[in-house]
Amino acid sequence: MIIRQGDVVQVSGSLTIDTVPSLVDELGKVITEGANRVDLAGVEDVDSSAVALLLEWQRQAAVRGAMLNWSGLPDAILNLASLYGVQDLIGGVR
Repeated sequence: MIIRQGDVVQVSGSLTIDTVPSLVDELGKVITEGANRVDLAGVEDVDSSAVALLLEWQRQAAVRGAMLNWSGLPDAILNLASLYGVQDLIGGVR
């Protein structure tokens, strides 16, 4: 689930192969409206598709001339990003 509060987007629930496809374009809409920080503290379950989702969201932001800042990144996402060698591509970790 994605909820926008000001310039912060709160993401909660699962970021897995089953949920990621429906979330790919959802954040793009709120980036266009000025959101630039994504809080993932409410994310409960992840798999490798979560890393792909963050990279895609960062790509969408770059197309719009923005960069996303992440907060509350679950350790599982950080570990997977490190394993795949893409932690620097995610960027903006607070």
